[in-house]
Amino acid sequence: MGRTKDGTKHAADAWEALSDGTRREILTMLRHRPHTAGEIADQFELSGATVSHHLAVLRESGLVVCERRAQTLIYSLNKPAFREVADAIAVFLKR
Repeated sequence: MGRTKDGTKHAADAWEALSDGTRREILTMLRHRPHTAGEIADQFELSGATVSHHLAVLRESGLVVCERRAQTLIYSLNKPAFREVADAIAVFLKR
């Protein structure tokens, strides 16, 4: 799939990431504040590998960014990517 000039994937890739309920729950958590991978995993009755997969999909879609601080991964929303998705949706509202 294509990428925009700044390296984030197009909104269509984000829509696929948004199609999963668990990923939407993770995004809702991140809406309030950044979380570590462990904090996110603690909120779900899923294997660590499954949560890691969901986080990878969100990262690859550009909706989430990950920062490493020593041995800790901290995830946060990539708000510009959400603006891109919102702009893509807004096209359908125009006449």
